[in-house]
Amino acid sequence: MPGSNLKPLVFAALFAALTAAVAPLKIPLGFTPVPITLQTLVVLMSGAMLGPYYGALAMILYVVVGILGLPVFAGGGSGIGAILGPTGGYLISYFVAAYVIGKVVQMRKKPKFIDYVVAMVAGTIIIYVLGAGWGMVVTGLGIYAILAGWVLPFIIGDTIKLLAAAYIAKNINIKRYLR
Repeated sequence: MPGSNLKPLVFAALFAALTAAVAPLKIPLGFTPVPITLQTLVVLMSGAMLGPYYGALAMILYVVVGILGLPVFAGGGSGIGAILGPTGGYLISYFVAAYVIGKVVQMRKKPKFIDYVVAMVAGTIIIYVLGAGWGMVVTGLGIYAILAGWVLPFIIGDTIKLLAAAYIAKNINIKRYLR
């Protein structure tokens, strides 16, 4: 991690807390263990707004706090069982996605809205691949069942979330506070 400035660490902690704050807002779907949440919105923003290192750190902090027992996962879940359970791959994907999003945005000196969108599409694909992939391993479901229940129902909502996250990240420049 570059530098030893305390400000980016505070922002990473704030983004971890924001992820925890939106986690109770979950809409369960009867046909899949994957609920609709706002967590991914914060994951996307953390990478884009904090950069790859601090964005990933925010999500690592969020996951570690949940593993340690604080009820910060979707619907108030916590513990190692949440990681080892069918949707644990989504939680693990958060810090990978935030890192990649931060790297993609960082490639541009002055990123445009489309750069944020592209970065967040990449991050969303990472979330789907790791989340649904782990779901396949844990449940034994085949690729078509996983796609039908764990990916396809979320594409429209995730597209709306990534467009909102891109807009927010583009228009709220918190990087000036990170110095």
